[in-house]
Amino acid sequence: MVKWGLQVSIPKRKLFNGHANRYLSQCGPRCRDSTAPKTYINRKHVRQNPELYSQNCLERKYKAQSDSPFKIVKLFDKWLESQKSTRERREKRNAIRTQLSRSRTFSGIQEEGQDGNGKQKTQLLEEAQDLKKQLSASEALEGQLDNEIEDLAITLPNLTSDQTPRRDEPKVLGHGNEHSNPPSTPHDRTWRNHVHIGREFDLIDFAGAATTSGWGWYYLKNEAASLERALVQYAIKVAVQHGITEVTPPSMVYTHIASRCGFQPRDQSGEQQVYGIQQSGKDEEKGKPSYSLAGTAEIPFAGMKANTVIDRADLPIRVVGSSRCYRAEAGARGVETKGLYRVHEFTKVEMFAWTAPGAENEDQIFHSMVAIQKEVLQNLGLRWRHLEMPAKDLGASAFRKQDFEVYFPSRREIDDGWGEVTSASICTDYQTRRLNTRVRNPAGSQAKMDFPSTVNGTALAVPRVLAAILENGWDDEEMCVRIPEVLWPWMDGVQAIKRKR
Repeated sequence: MVKWGLQVSIPKRKLFNGHANRYLSQCGPRCRDSTAPKTYINRKHVRQNPELYSQNCLERKYKAQSDSPFKIVKLFDKWLESQKSTRERREKRNAIRTQLSRSRTFSGIQEEGQDGNGKQKTQLLEEAQDLKKQLSASEALEGQLDNEIEDLAITLPNLTSDQTPRRDEPKVLGHGNEHSNPPSTPHDRTWRNHVHIGREFDLIDFAGAATTSGWGWYYLKNEAASLERALVQYAIKVAVQHGITEVTPPSMVYTHIASRCGFQPRDQSGEQQVYGIQQSGKDEEKGKPSYSLAGTAEIPFAGMKANTVIDRADLPIRVVGSSRCYRAEAGARGVETKGLYRVHEFTKVEMFAWTAPGAENEDQIFHSMVAIQKEVLQNLGLRWRHLEMPAKDLGASAFRKQDFEVYFPSRREIDDGWGEVTSASICTDYQTRRLNTRVRNPAGSQAKMDFPSTVNGTALAVPRVLAAILENGWDDEEMCVRIPEVLWPWMDGVQAIKRKR
């Protein structure tokens, strides 16, 4: 077998949409871990519609990302130019290899005039070496450009539904239990406030938690602790009755999983959103992926199907579970966030679903979750209103979002007493493309694989609902808190909370 004395390696060509494992650029270099799922972001659609994506960023208050679509277009043009040069160099190198294979002189420089092939061979070998260096540099440049494009694309928020208001205010879709709120009394400023009730009835300990953990933390005691358990059990019961599978998720996740779901370490204002788990020096040196505390069960639920293929016949898959949730930014300390309204850790019952792609499938699951939210609040006797949220209030992953707010007597001077307690979102394929979750279509389908859509919805967030029950259930004549009847089965016979003697 003929040997050249020179080996010209031909690396496997990197596809432009071949997908390196990487996290959001905000996570830093060590977020680029080999354990992260591959991403399959539709960058072609971004390149073809940069104005659409830029305007979408502005409408959703992602000003920092509004130039990214145009940067992606420019970087792709550079990538194409490099690809053209690489192709020409590769063709030239292949031609040299063909010439060398036909030569009968493989070593030494022949005297000119004796055999011109000798000198020609040496020149060809030198040229091949030079081409090898150029190809290596070109491929490195293309890889760098590909990474830059991916880093920009992965930080873009999802596109926005046509049904989402572009104005600053949400659209009110409906009300419920409108007459359940008792009339105002002279005691409202004290006894219609869950912080005061919690202190007087020995239900909530904020002072002890402040010493232990700081502001934004709390202890639930006595009937309040029982009420938390009752609320969780009730919400799960309702969801399960609607055919949803109960699952208990982990509270700690890889940072890259949270990022892929649209939960960034910091929000658009630079505020810290996620609690990160400090790595040991040994783990950091080994390049082990970092951990974060989950801000919602949506994150570990979405991660359940990362790097998996789901048969289309198995969709939709719906799960519900209770978990502890952790939010690093609990808002500025003051009347608007006093008590249980905004805290760092809380219990929440979350619904999550994977569904076949397409608006009809997404809407069906979305409206079923909204119906469960409405049923829970209606049966708790809380006065509620249903909102279609504006673009500026949508998280990165949400295509469409609806909220339920309930009335808090203690917040009458803030937002007319209304406060959010649940939300539901359609995320299309935003999360599944970033988590490499695919759906296998039946034989004969136009596309063998698709990306499923995800939908999520809060069945019940305990602290705010508990606070609303304390305030709206207050009986001024009996000086007690009436517990909603649907919770009685889990309250050990307690139907009203009274002052301890």
